[in-house]
Amino acid sequence: MNAIYRVEANRIFTSPDAAGPWDPGMQHGSAPASLVVWAAEAIPAPVPMRIARVTIDLMRPVPLTELTLETEVLRQGRKIQLCAVRLRAGDAVVVGATVLKIRTQELTLPPEVTDAAVELPGPDQARVEQPSFSRSPFVAGISMRAARGRFGVPGPGAIWYRVDRPLVEAQPISQAMRAVVAADFCNGTSSVLDFQEWTFINADLTVNFAREPIGEWILLDAESWIGPDGAGLAMARLADVRGYFGRAVQSLVIEKR
Repeated sequence: MNAIYRVEANRIFTSPDAAGPWDPGMQHGSAPASLVVWAAEAIPAPVPMRIARVTIDLMRPVPLTELTLETEVLRQGRKIQLCAVRLRAGDAVVVGATVLKIRTQELTLPPEVTDAAVELPGPDQARVEQPSFSRSPFVAGISMRAARGRFGVPGPGAIWYRVDRPLVEAQPISQAMRAVVAADFCNGTSSVLDFQEWTFINADLTVNFAREPIGEWILLDAESWIGPDGAGLAMARLADVRGYFGRAVQSLVIEKR
């Protein structure tokens, strides 16, 4: 499979395979989310740091066109680095994000401080999930394994996700990139409304990390709440085969098709 993006300096060339399920001319939210993380991780830090929080605002539909990447360090300290990442389509900012990094250090923790275990089938035991109703070029590059519930079927769900295609040409997929790609599937993992009758597009995505995930598979243990006035909330605990490591939240825009 070809990569989703090719980066030349601050120019981003987008593959048609970035398209999502809501509009064939619009990128799946996971694609720019992964690009934001890649750009933030590429910003040098004075000491070893890792991403602790990503907040992404999808200002407009992200088109399948050339984008311009802008990065800025908002706060540089001995313990944290706060970065801003913007993606432009022409003169319009389509994605605005902030990324918080925290200094990494070896700590000897009390023995009772451990990851919360996942008491659900792992990716090798869970059911293969192939949601035909929401197939799109980007989703075709993702493997899914349902540990509880079904993708897009109303009710809470827990689904393992694995990125199967390169995201940025000639660049490895970092663990934080894997996590944000999975996290943008919150609204489909725990849908409340029928996909055929409603749209519930996320306007943002926030992911917090207690630690860096391990392995290729990321679990979303998710639920959604829908309000009566056109807004909703999709939330998930994120896990890997070792245990839970983070949380994700999306603000949803609810519309009748």
